Parts: sequence; C-alpha cells; structure tokens
Amino acid sequence: MRMKYLFFSWLGVFIGSWIIYVQYSSYTELCRGQDCKKIICDKYKTGVIDGSACSSLCTRQTLYFGKCLSTKPNNQEKLGEQGNLPELVNLILSVADGNKDGRVSLPEAKSAWALLQLNEFLLMVILQDKEHTPKLLGFCGDLYVMEKVEYTSLFGISLPWVIELFIPSGFRRSIDQWFTPSWPRKAKIAIGLLEFVEDIFHGPYGNFLMCDTSAKNLGYNDKYDLKMVDMRKIVPENNLKELIKDRHCESDLDCVYGSDCRTVCDQSKMKCTTDIIQPNLAKVCQLLKDYLLRGAPLEIHEELEKQLYSCIALKVSANQMEMEHSLILNNLKTLLWKKISHTNDS
Repeated sequence: MRMKYLFFSWLGVFIGSWIIYVQYSSYTELCRGQDCKKIICDKYKTGVIDGSACSSLCTRQTLYFGKCLSTKPNNQEKLGEQGNLPELVNLILSVADGNKDGRVSLPEAKSAWALLQLNEFLLMVILQDKEHTPKLLGFCGDLYVMEKVEYTSLFGISLPWVIELFIPSGFRRSIDQWFTPSWPRKAKIAIGLLEFVEDIFHGPYGNFLMCDTSAKNLGYNDKYDLKMVDMRKIVPENNLKELIKDRHCESDLDCVYGSDCRTVCDQSKMKCTTDIIQPNLAKVCQLLKDYLLRGAPLEIHEELEKQLYSCIALKVSANQMEMEHSLILNNLKTLLWKKISHTNDS
C-alpha cells in the first residue's frame, strides 16, 4: 500500500510539473516583448517605419512593455467591404499622419498598412469618438498604444496562471462573482456595455458582431466607466457571413465563429447558412444576468430579471427585431439608470 501511495504521489507530481512546464514554455515563447521592441526599433532607426509612438519607444525610452496580456498569435480578422468608404479613408489618413504635418510619409504609410491588417486597430479607429473604446495614443510599425484600462476584467480576481490550472471552472465562476464592485457600480458598468452594443449596431460603417462575449474582454476605469479591453473578436457582419457560409456542418454546433457567433446549419445541404442566430444584445444580457441580479435591490429585482430574460430570448430572425432590440435595450438602460442616478456612483 505504501509503495502504491508513493507511486501515485510521484505520478501526480510528475504530471503537475509537466503541465506547468508546458504552460510556462508556451507563455515565455509567445510573450517576447523585448524581441518585438528590438525588431520595431531597428526598422524605425533605419527609416523603414515611423509613427507617433516610435520616439517614445526607441529614443526617449519613456514607453516600455509591462505584462503580457495575451499569448495567442495570429488572432485577427480583416475588415471587408465597408459603408461610407471615403469617410473611412480620410479617417485612416488622419491617424496615419503621426507627426501631424499634413502629409503621410512612406514610413508612416508602411506602419499604417501593417496596422490595418489588425481588425481591432481599425475598429478602434472607427470608434475613437465613442466613450467605451480606449483612446488610441500612438503607433510604431505594427505596434499601437492605447490608454490604460485600470481593471481588465468585468469581474473576478486575477490569479497566477499556475493556480488557475488547478481550480475547477465551476468554482472559478463562483469566486468571480464574489469579487465584483458594489451593485450601483455594476449597474453603471452594465449601462456602458449596453451603450457599446448600440455603438456597433448598424452604425455608419456597418453592423459588427461580438464573437467572444466574455468578462475577460471587458474592463472599466476608476470611475466605473466600461472600456473594451480586447476587440479582436468583434467582426463585421458581412465578413462573418463570408467566413462561415458553405462550411460543412451536421448541426448548428458546427456553425460557430469565435466562441458565440452562431449561424444555422442547413441539414438538407449539410452546409452552414449565413443566418445569424443571436444578436449582440442577447449575448450581453446573458453575460450580465448573474452579474446584475446578484445583490440587485429588492424593489427592482423581479422587473430586472424579467427584462434580462426577454433580452436573452432575442433572435435575429424575429419579426421587427430592430424595433424589439431598441425597446429592450432602452428599457434596461432606463431601469438601471433610474435606480442609480441619485447616487454618488452615477
């Protein structure tokens, strides 16, 4: 018995050590900030690229890399056809002119072209005048700098990745709900998220879909104003339809892009259609349900729950969906705002 116990103990230690080693190796391999800086600065110093952040990064050394927020390479989609193209071109040219001298130099143009391959950068440019998009502070080559978001997850507590490996997902969700702001502050953050959904719903450059509606992609500042942390999986609706149409499928589960952009599977043809199932608002309400209902004031709890479930039930294919969308969104914002408008948190 002692030999068996010793064997399984050592086996557990070996497997645990191997998992930690693999995770650490992949993390250090993909988070090579200094290597990236050297490559960018070499190109800047030889005049290949230029941008408003190059001097701070490479000459004055006032811009530096902190912690690595993502270890996922090649996580991007390109924007397809856009409405209002001339205005979009002018917007891009104004951003590309890093030194604001009224013209775009060749090194600036090369930097801008590299950045335009990143979906989240172009989306950030398009939404720069919106409150819930982090401000773009500068760029250099394919590196861009945006304002710091103080809290980089909608809720929860940041734990070392070694500990994360051994925490069951159900227990992790429970822990996350313990570490949230007070309810009025949660309501203010939720209003910000609803406003962001409005910003990307059939705007001047088309309709955008949120394909990874998770708490880790949302943050907020010290005033509890919502800020988007990661917009890589927010894609134009037309692009998504091109990506997913005619994909082989056996059920709707095969017709998914990201984690939660789903279309219908045509089982007679065994092909994915371009019929989007859930609008952004429904997915956002699903995310906010437990977040808002936990600790909600008793006098609005029942009405809030009713409105959230109506919101979650929204379907893109429903008749008069746009009217329902606007009605549900405005009702939710009004209910939350009325409850917190007289508090300091508003």
